[in-house]
Amino acid sequence: MVEENIKEFKNEIIKHFDEKAEETKRHFDVVAEDLKDEIKIVAEQVGANTENITVIKGDVHQIKDDIEIVKIDIEFIKNGLKQKVDRDEFAVLEK
Repeated sequence: MVEENIKEFKNEIIKHFDEKAEETKRHFDVVAEDLKDEIKIVAEQVGANTENITVIKGDVHQIKDDIEIVKIDIEFIKNGLKQKVDRDEFAVLEK
């Protein structure tokens, strides 16, 4: 009889641990699924950011090219102005 009680108690303990193990597994499955969803959202955002960065890099490259053209134009104008007479010099020449 004592052996039967021990065996029954052992079976109850095993059943309890099996139930708790299954409950824990279900809980972690839910947590893992939630994490997968969140990781997927982050991955999509990173992809979108990567596309935006590519567009911005192209814009910056174009702006750099435009600035170089403006610098060349300014240098050309500056050199041209050096060869011209300013107002004071013109006034002197008129007299």
